[in-house]
Amino acid sequence: MTWNWEAFATAEPDLAATVEKRFGAFTHHTLATLRKDGSPRTTGLEVRFLNGELWLGMMPNSLKALDLRRDPRFALQANPGPGTEMAGGDVRIAGRAVEVRDPVTVARYTDTVNPPDPDAFHLFRAELTEVVRTFIEDEKYLAVQLWRPGAGVRVTRRT
Repeated sequence: MTWNWEAFATAEPDLAATVEKRFGAFTHHTLATLRKDGSPRTTGLEVRFLNGELWLGMMPNSLKALDLRRDPRFALQANPGPGTEMAGGDVRIAGRAVEVRDPVTVARYTDTVNPPDPDAFHLFRAELTEVVRTFIEDEKYLAVQLWRPGAGVRVTRRT
């Protein structure tokens, strides 16, 4: 079974809400993809949580889009924001990006998002393999919430 955002949010609503809030706090985030030679590439990206999906939209023939077409694995980290506070913690999502070319789906996305050129962009939806939140709990612990498909959320704490 593949896990889209809706399946994850249904299974883990509290963590999903926290992750969406962290991504919603800033516009630009960091995407990691794999180059042809297997080395990592990081780039900026805007993401959207719409219609039960996590969407990744990209300019035509951008290197990150070409990377994902070749190897769909990705990691996405929410912008930590200014300073060292990271209200809500540090959140990351990993998974596989599936390119969407269905005209109806693409039109629904463009009607909502209004990309710069609605006729020329790559649209990917995320199939999740991991969601992680790291935060300070009770001003004492470094807490890590880790979710993987079928396993639920596991929490570890370090002092």
